[in-house]
Amino acid sequence: MSEQYNEQELIQFIADKTQAQAVEIKLVLKHEQAYINAQQEDSKGEVDVDIDELVDYVVSRSDVKLDELTVETILETEMDFLIKKGVAGYLD
Repeated sequence: MSEQYNEQELIQFIADKTQAQAVEIKLVLKHEQAYINAQQEDSKGEVDVDIDELVDYVVSRSDVKLDELTVETILETEMDFLIKKGVAGYLD
């Protein structure tokens, strides 16, 4: 079973690992969610997200002033958190 978490816990985890500001993290996560919502689910209801395409999408948003490496680090740290919580995983 997946463990529950709250957004504040996620943002604090990312901030601790990346030194990014909470407002920057929230912005990246907001654009990530918009990107994922626009993707097609497979027959299992899962969405396969290419990290490079996602990073490019987030960096291309006019309100994002972070560089690619920072955005990628935030997203990878989020994934680490979600895997630890049992909420997400990588497709083989």
